[in-house]
Amino acid sequence: MAEVINKSGRRKEAVARVYLTPGTGQITVNKKSFEAYFSLEWHRAKILAAMTLAEMEGKFDIKATISGGGVSGQCEAMRLAVSKALVENNADVKPALRHAGFMTRDSRVVERKKYGKVKARKKTQFSKR
Repeated sequence: MAEVINKSGRRKEAVARVYLTPGTGQITVNKKSFEAYFSLEWHRAKILAAMTLAEMEGKFDIKATISGGGVSGQCEAMRLAVSKALVENNADVKPALRHAGFMTRDSRVVERKKYGKVKARKKTQFSKR
């Protein structure tokens, strides 16, 4: 096993770089504690789901740097990066993570605004007179 596993994950505009080291389960995100950065419980649960599924919770320290996007995009980018790092550590967990959908990059992004429209598809209100 490598000393430090470095992987990245993306979602929407968010990019997460994760450094996985053997340890006690301490998670740091942008030099803040995991609970301080992701204040909502379901964001934390979404990230830790990959660790729980691979039965690796508490065995690794995670240091992450995340930039861009919003909190939900950052959370899913970090989950993808953690999943990739766990697979590099132990390839036997890949089928379970893939079946759960943690190994696939969600490529959906915001559609661009078109000229003559209010948003991407919304038109201005029709006026008969």
